[in-house]
Amino acid sequence: MAALQCFEAVARHMSFTLAANDVFLTQGAVSKQIAQLEGHLCQQLFHRSPRGLSLTPAGRMYLSEVRQILNQVDIASRYVMGYGKAEETLSIAVQPTFGSMWLIPRLGEFIRENPEIQVVIRSDARPFDLMQARIDISLFYGNGLLPGADCHRLFEAPVAVVCSPSYLPAGALTSLQQIEQHTLIQCSSRPEIWRDWFAHQSWEPMDCYQGPRFDTFSMCLTAALEGIGIAAIPAMFAEPALRDGKLIQPWHFVQASDSVYYVACASHCANLPKIRAFVDWVCTKAVA
Repeated sequence: MAALQCFEAVARHMSFTLAANDVFLTQGAVSKQIAQLEGHLCQQLFHRSPRGLSLTPAGRMYLSEVRQILNQVDIASRYVMGYGKAEETLSIAVQPTFGSMWLIPRLGEFIRENPEIQVVIRSDARPFDLMQARIDISLFYGNGLLPGADCHRLFEAPVAVVCSPSYLPAGALTSLQQIEQHTLIQCSSRPEIWRDWFAHQSWEPMDCYQGPRFDTFSMCLTAALEGIGIAAIPAMFAEPALRDGKLIQPWHFVQASDSVYYVACASHCANLPKIRAFVDWVCTKAVA
């Protein structure tokens, strides 16, 4: 590691002297570390000339890899430093909007009740593989069928259309055809949401896939709040803004949920105390 740190510092400064200051060694010690590293690799990493240093092609390639390694070591070290007195770590994978708008506002209660558990939240719009991703818990929207997993139903998520009152006053729409003519905010993680919403009303739109596209429902919600267009999103995420009058429902049909939010854990781990504690807690919150 000392040799890698010296190499990265020399490559950053193109100077043994400045690198020595960074790694708290003498210039001679840094030079020796680089020479030993080059001998170990059987590759010259720097061109040395009276005009100064420059990376060889092998050195440029190696620098990219070394920086990733050092960065990962730094992240791991900071993670351990922040581990505190927790006896166990609970890794939870959650889809971004569900995590930020439903789970996190309630999570403080679980943390207070279980101080021995260090909670680690991972977020991705795509479904997680419980086995491959090395996670304990997955919260997801789907059909509840995950191989090798115990899935517990939480709740449905009906879909409503919402927009800012500045974009479209209440009562302005009188037909589904009119909705098509407005800017339809698209969600990349649910590309069929507009088509399904129209289909549940027996309406076949000309084109419901056009419009500004965002990765997550939280971004779609923000776009609607900013008056960019009309968003079709799970009503549960829009409820606070609807209550405050920041959003309206320009068309009051709400599509029944076609899937369900679940909490899942690997079947062979289901009885571990930390997993059992979280699953029981989140199921209680779902019906509260």
